[in-house]
Amino acid sequence: MHLVSIAMYVTSQPLADATAALWSFLRHYLFDAGLKDLPEKLDQTVGYDEAWLRPDLLLSQTCGYPFASRLRGKVRLVATPVYDHPGCDGPLMCSFIIVRTGSSHRTLEDLRGTTAAINSPDSNSGSNLFRAAVAPLAREGRFFGRIIETGSHGGSIAAVAEGRADSAAIDCVTYGNIRRFDPGHVEGVRIIAETPKGPGLPFITSGDASDERVLLLRLALAAAVKEPLLAAARTTLGLVDFAVLSDADYEPLLSLAGEALPQLERDDFTSVHIRLP
Repeated sequence: MHLVSIAMYVTSQPLADATAALWSFLRHYLFDAGLKDLPEKLDQTVGYDEAWLRPDLLLSQTCGYPFASRLRGKVRLVATPVYDHPGCDGPLMCSFIIVRTGSSHRTLEDLRGTTAAINSPDSNSGSNLFRAAVAPLAREGRFFGRIIETGSHGGSIAAVAEGRADSAAIDCVTYGNIRRFDPGHVEGVRIIAETPKGPGLPFITSGDASDERVLLLRLALAAAVKEPLLAAARTTLGLVDFAVLSDADYEPLLSLAGEALPQLERDDFTSVHIRLP
């Protein structure tokens, strides 16, 4: 049985239901095209990041920075979703840098020496783009006074709203989804800046997938954005298209990290931090 795990944007029930509807369409399309051993439902037992390198992987979604830094050559790029959320520009997206609603911080410069929350050190939206945004302001390779790791964008929002951190960078798609389906979660925060943009979270398949398999998956995704019966699901997801990018299109994410390092030590985002429960 093939493994299908699409778990990056399913934090609320409407999103989970819409993603399930998307897979149901894809499953029928792929089955009609001759692909067998397709799971009826999306896998919810395998960790989203554990699915990426599984040899039985048919389709999953990964974060752009892990794809560029450690998955290239081990998985195959299928397509990148195009969302219509604020902060998106075709297949490119940014993160919103947030502070507490009542905070005196108005600019990035105001965050110098404060506590920042990141969801994960290898997250593109929560760490890599954040680092790139503040790097030009660094002094002697440092900017923040402390970094805490929360484990999720939702956890980072809560850390800022509750005063455990002064700022965080939130994936603009995640932020848009929360504003629509769980608006109370962002009532205590406000946006003060946007990070640089980079290619969004790509859909991938196993590294040994044939060209024919990759093409079939791309055709299925292209059909999904045109299917009238999926209109409501696409609206819920904010999904308007899929773009076929190359591995090289993700290299700028590594450049962002590299360009930031002379100004902001990587330790500022990877070693000097506290992992929250």
